[in-house]
Parts: sequence; C-alpha cells; structure tokens
Amino acid sequence: MAKPEPPIHLDGESARAGATPHMTRYILGASLALVIIAYAIILWA
Repeated sequence: MAKPEPPIHLDGESARAGATPHMTRYILGASLALVIIAYAIILWA
C-alpha cells in the first residue's frame, strides 16, 4: 500500500497562482446588463 502524502497547506495567494485583477466585477456587471437588455428586446419584439 502506498504511503500517504502529507497535506500541503498554502495561503490564498500562493494557491491561486495567478493575478486576479479587479476588472472581473465590471465585466460581470456589464455582461449581466447586456443579457437583461437582450432579453428585454426579445420579449418586446
């Protein structure tokens, strides 16, 4: 039977291994607004 590996504990920044720019919230908001507008246009067309 294989010997179990010890758990690796990393902080949040190391575990993420990448940049997380704050643009994501703006892109998410703009996308949501565009979807709502598209559905409104489809609904009233």
